[in-house]
Amino acid sequence: MVLSGALVNGAAIIFGTLLGKLLERIPESMKTTVMNGIGLAIVVLGVQMGLKSNNFLIVILSLVIGAVAGEWINIEDKFTRAGDWLERRVGSGGQGSISLGFVTASLVYVVGAMAILGALDSGIKGNHEILYTKAIMDGFISIILTSTLGIGVLFSAIPVFLYEGTIALLATQITRFVPESLLNDCIAEMTAAGGIMIMAIGLNLLGIAKIKVANLLPGILVAVLLVVLVHGFN
Repeated sequence: MVLSGALVNGAAIIFGTLLGKLLERIPESMKTTVMNGIGLAIVVLGVQMGLKSNNFLIVILSLVIGAVAGEWINIEDKFTRAGDWLERRVGSGGQGSISLGFVTASLVYVVGAMAILGALDSGIKGNHEILYTKAIMDGFISIILTSTLGIGVLFSAIPVFLYEGTIALLATQITRFVPESLLNDCIAEMTAAGGIMIMAIGLNLLGIAKIKVANLLPGILVAVLLVVLVHGFN
């Protein structure tokens, strides 16, 4: 089934969150150290992804244009409002902020090469290996995030499933219209732009910066449009 990978990924996040709730009595000093470790790992992952670009000018323009669009739409605020709405409905659960957990986890799981590449593989080839691997990773990350940020992490399974599922469904038809070389270039620049956003998430988790990562998300779509434009002139 085309959506198998997305479903398993969402289920892994839910399972990891529930397991993380059982471990919320972990000492605060240990939580802080573990969260710092995750933050550093995420920064390194972002750097690696950012270097995948074949044309870094496209990445820069994508981030600039995407930031303008994201600030205009105010995506970060909408994410936060969704988290606040959830918090009002179910309460904070006595630990952490549902809004913070929901927003942080959603961005960590959605912004990245594995989500895009895995969903494309699911749709184009019917191969869910990448998303299954991502599900294992996200499940473990959910345990740690939940133990530090609270039950809000659980609700991130919804945007993850919708995001990956939509890409997978669209990918079933994409090869009919998009040449392989163009698709590969799009993936490279989307990966690089997403990598910089991943790095920003890591910096936020480390407390080094307070970057509105969600407002940069349109940059991924802008990267695709710019690659198509460049191909059109070649």
